Amino acid sequence: QVQLVESGGGSVQAGGSLRLSCAASGITLSKYAVGWYRQPPGKQREFVALSTSSGTTDYADSVKGRFSISRDNAKNTVYLQMTSLKPEDTAVYYCVATGSASPYWGQGTQVTVSS
Repeated sequence: QVQLVESGGGSVQAGGSLRLSCAASGITLSKYAVGWYRQPPGKQREFVALSTSSGTTDYADSVKGRFSISRDNAKNTVYLQMTSLKPEDTAVYYCVATGSASPYWGQGTQVTVSS
């Protein structure tokens, strides 16, 4: 059974930092493209960051220069380091692993940034 579990969310003040983790079981994340998405309150889910299996990364314009995606293959975990957080970063953050089969989504972790 495949599971992706996000952790590391919480409440911070604007300008603060958080590191989200996406830990996988049942699959080897190094073989998958792994992305982070977020869903702000009352809005649709949106792309945040991507790390491909070959090491390429991509970011939404809104987070470029502030967020960084990385992998620890030994821990089968992908991270999202978030710095200079803004109130508009408030959302539920999800990780997704994409391969040849249907994508696998985590359950999400809440990030709340207060001004």
